[in-house]
Amino acid sequence: MSRTDSFLRDLAKAARWHRRLLAGLSAAAAVYCALAALSPPPAPTVAVLAAARDLPGGSAPADADLRTLQLPAPVVPTGVLRPGTDVTKRVLAGPVRSGEPLTDARFLTPTALPTGQLAYPVRLDDPDLATLLQVGDRIDLYAATSTTSASAIPLARAAPVLALPTPRASSSTGALIVIAADRETITRIAQATANSRLTIAVTHDTS
Repeated sequence: MSRTDSFLRDLAKAARWHRRLLAGLSAAAAVYCALAALSPPPAPTVAVLAAARDLPGGSAPADADLRTLQLPAPVVPTGVLRPGTDVTKRVLAGPVRSGEPLTDARFLTPTALPTGQLAYPVRLDDPDLATLLQVGDRIDLYAATSTTSASAIPLARAAPVLALPTPRASSSTGALIVIAADRETITRIAQATANSRLTIAVTHDTS
């Protein structure tokens, strides 16, 4: 067999191998295109404003505390804030977890106050009481003295809890909560804090 015949035979074998490879690649491409055509299009998403890290209640988020999150349209919460919304002057009513979408209900705003009432910070003497509360709870507020001759004085009834600020590391006296109350009730509370211990009871009353 001549050298030329051997070369031609090897060339023919290589061509057949490449044809099989190309045929296999073509078949794989056809399957991929078919699957892509049958797959549903990706669900539309909505850009929302979310917390970039855990945020404490009672704080105003900075720009670095926020990020944009893409959510499927059907699961976007009502009242969600969109990217570009300025929240640096708004105060969070309670703690927010990293990645949580931010809604208008998460912030303490004047519109959250019942008509004729003001937001008023109250410091409870027992900080453990504040851990039992959530924003939206209603509480009865009492002033208790150290004497046994006087009973606890009711100060507020069914006051809604508006915010639960995160305690500062340097604070060791009680716990701060923010409630809604009318001016007369706030006056009573302010007078009672001078010489009484403040305590609460959680109530289901909404009146």
